Amino acid sequence: MLNVTLPDGSRREFPGSVSVAAVAAAIGAGLAKAAIAGRVDGRLVDTSHIVDRDAQLAIVTDKDADGLEIIRHSTAHLLAYAVKELFPDAQVTIGPVIENGFYYDFAYKRPFTPEDLAAIETRMAELAVKDEPVERRVLPRDEAVAYFKSLGEHYKAEIIASIPAGEDVSLYREGGFEDLCRGPHVPRTGKLRHFKLMKVAGAYWRGDQANEQLQRIYGTAWASKDELQQYLTMLEEAEKRDHRKLGRELDLFHLDEHSPGTVFWHPHGWTVWQQVEQYMRTVYRDNGYQEVKGPQILDQGLWEKTGHWDKYRENMFTTESEKRHYALKPMNCPGHILIFKQGIKSYRDLPLRFGEFGQCHRNEPTGGLHGIMRVRAFTQDDGHIFCTEDMILDECVAYTALLQRVYADFGFKDIIYKIATRPDARIGSDESWDKAEHALIESLNRSGCEYVISPGEGAFYGPKIEYTLKDAIGRQWQCGTMQVDFSMPERLDAVYVAESGERRHPVMLHRAIVGSLERFIGILIEQHAGALPAWLAPVQVVVASITDAQAEYAAGVAKSLQKQGVRIKLDLRNEKINYKIREHSMQKVPFILVVGDKEKANGAVAVRARGNLDLGVMPLADFQQKLLGDIALKT
Repeated sequence: MLNVTLPDGSRREFPGSVSVAAVAAAIGAGLAKAAIAGRVDGRLVDTSHIVDRDAQLAIVTDKDADGLEIIRHSTAHLLAYAVKELFPDAQVTIGPVIENGFYYDFAYKRPFTPEDLAAIETRMAELAVKDEPVERRVLPRDEAVAYFKSLGEHYKAEIIASIPAGEDVSLYREGGFEDLCRGPHVPRTGKLRHFKLMKVAGAYWRGDQANEQLQRIYGTAWASKDELQQYLTMLEEAEKRDHRKLGRELDLFHLDEHSPGTVFWHPHGWTVWQQVEQYMRTVYRDNGYQEVKGPQILDQGLWEKTGHWDKYRENMFTTESEKRHYALKPMNCPGHILIFKQGIKSYRDLPLRFGEFGQCHRNEPTGGLHGIMRVRAFTQDDGHIFCTEDMILDECVAYTALLQRVYADFGFKDIIYKIATRPDARIGSDESWDKAEHALIESLNRSGCEYVISPGEGAFYGPKIEYTLKDAIGRQWQCGTMQVDFSMPERLDAVYVAESGERRHPVMLHRAIVGSLERFIGILIEQHAGALPAWLAPVQVVVASITDAQAEYAAGVAKSLQKQGVRIKLDLRNEKINYKIREHSMQKVPFILVVGDKEKANGAVAVRARGNLDLGVMPLADFQQKLLGDIALKT
């Protein structure tokens, strides 16, 4: 008898070898219908896989993350199948799964058009309805190379030829189309129903610009119609919120090919920047950080000591002067250690907290740049805490509480917490790692935070907590971090005098809350769809007169508010008031104050709030009180 152990610990007995599909059928007709794949002793396999010995088996359905990934990869093959049917001369290359979907690269004599994309998607749906079986076979490598060459699929043959000689390769067939793949795949094309093709882009064969250019078709696939629709709706909403579009419309910033990967801030955008920076400067001051400022350019020798020159040089901008090599700093940490090293530090000085709005430069590839979210020049709200191992826990508890308050002020309350633990390749003693990991875990426990552990994903020098924001439309943004570093203080010979009188290396905690200010402002723009809360808005109030007769009164209202620190725009143009209101509403100004003869006579203002809300007429003093209250509450 053959025993199959299921995830709940129960066992099923079979007289001999049995397929994954047969096991699912033995459990129940519903599970048999839902089965997409199996996991045998931890390995993902097709439902046709034969279990020929005692094993642990989990049936994979579209409710599982693995099941969704299999659906997406199988849909990529369905795409290639449809392309080959409609465009027989096209050659297939690779089609991997990516976040939320898949892509497939093709070589074809002409560019695919939007009409082509629509036709391909229609054909995919037709092939899915046919519910054809997806069948696996195995060939020796050389035989597989010859087979694909005979089909005229030279790219596929090249891929297979790069596999070591003597190895077997697996192929999957659905209808008249067969493709190279490790698998597993869905058992039938009927499992692939909820997909959409998104766009066509250029791509180089094997990612090398020296090679020929291919066409990459992107798509998305989901387990259900509702999930697909939710995703497409989210994309529509994301497009409306795109910070690049809103940056132009609201005159916040622009990007220019004269300096790719950097931001040209306009007056309104720089005002937002200053508000974020000044807010974070207050956070520094109120939480025991001393603000410092390090230089932009540091000598090659320092970067060699930190390891960056060997491991990160291709991402650094370098220069030379008087036969010495320098690099623009990609991070602020080494500079902070050099500041720490000035003068003798005692254990009584610890914890020592440095903060800097440090401008960094990283030579990001052009293809990776994205608006102000991914740039080559950025400023970090960077902080480093020099402490002892025994201080790590308290510092992390305090930091998490601080981070939560800051994010709440910016309108983010949904935070995901992840702890990345020791990798195999690391430095430092197991005792130090034990203490650091315990401190990070315990700090989140004390903070009442649910978290996930990511084994082995810590840096070589220490574990870390990653803090990820979830925005208004459900997207995730990893911004905050707390990293424990045993290495850099030792590499750069930073020491303090312990209570015993001996010199010891401090632990260095790397922390950032908003991270890159450029990226965070981009996130803020998209979170609020450009309608920034009153405390951040570049213009908080517009004062608009109905006629010239109220010009002097309107100017007085504006001046009174300016004295309270309010950012004002005065509109005395000879235009109809509805035109003025519409124009300023398009700029997403929080409040528009309309003043006519009645308001002038009564020392009042007619208040319109963003979203076309009429708050009625009120004394100027009452509006001032409301506005300053909103600003103080960060609403």
